[in-house]
Amino acid sequence: MPSVFERMGVPIDLGDRRFLHPGPLRWLRATAWMVGLFVLVALSGYVPLGFMEHYIVKGGPAELLVNAVAAVIALAIYVLMVWLAEGRRAGELAPRPAIGGVLAGFAIGVVVFATVMIVLIGTGLYSFSFIGPAPAWTGSALSVQSGVIEEIMARGVILRLTWRAFGPWVAFIFSAGLFGALHLGNDNSSVWAAVCIAVEAGILLGAFYALTGRLWVSFGLHAGWNFTQGYLFGAAVSGADFGAAIARSEARDGFPLWLTGGRFGPEASLPALVMCTTVGLLTLWAAWKAGRFASPTPAPATPA
Repeated sequence: MPSVFERMGVPIDLGDRRFLHPGPLRWLRATAWMVGLFVLVALSGYVPLGFMEHYIVKGGPAELLVNAVAAVIALAIYVLMVWLAEGRRAGELAPRPAIGGVLAGFAIGVVVFATVMIVLIGTGLYSFSFIGPAPAWTGSALSVQSGVIEEIMARGVILRLTWRAFGPWVAFIFSAGLFGALHLGNDNSSVWAAVCIAVEAGILLGAFYALTGRLWVSFGLHAGWNFTQGYLFGAAVSGADFGAAIARSEARDGFPLWLTGGRFGPEASLPALVMCTTVGLLTLWAAWKAGRFASPTPAPATPA
């Protein structure tokens, strides 16, 4: 799979005009812009979402619609601000590869996390019971929210602009660590859970962005990962309940939390850490072989 993306992908456009033009203190300008853009995207996505949620009935199609609208607003603000402050089109959101990238990422997320769940259930670490047909509105809505809004902020903003300021390896370490730390406030979280999220998700989701130069695969992978956990298997997702599900999976008592993830969910389990990190490292290696970590050639100027 990485070889397909290697052929179709492009290097990440880090931005090299207007506020990010070459010259003194570009690292400081990139860092300041990272903070500002992060706040703008967060506000544009979560403020409208919080407002609209007061006027809908949870568990119905309106919940999915509201989350989709919030995601579109966040995308639009990101594209607009990149154009205004960086003087470029957001190639990481180029429309042509969008459908294929999201579908491929979603499929990878389903396969990877279904494998994790099968290992957890097959080894007796998790109980599993099939419930039957259930509405997928809440699970789909939360998957869209996390898959799109979180990925814009974590990869499109934090990873990209830290890379612009300090290079790729600092960017991967910092963005992964911050992504994990932001999960410390979740229900049933712990330092171990945050480390797992940082390593497995930070590497895996960032690696596909580095390999493809687009955010679409990461969007789909993150959404597919959460949908598989929360709706298909009915497990906790980063400590949260994803609503109605077709099954119910829970960590069995008597096993250490580092092995099962406990009430935080399978993401904090050893099988998830091993599986997701392995796929992430293989993808990162493919990105390295494809030359994605070489110093970028400045893009030709475009009219302001």
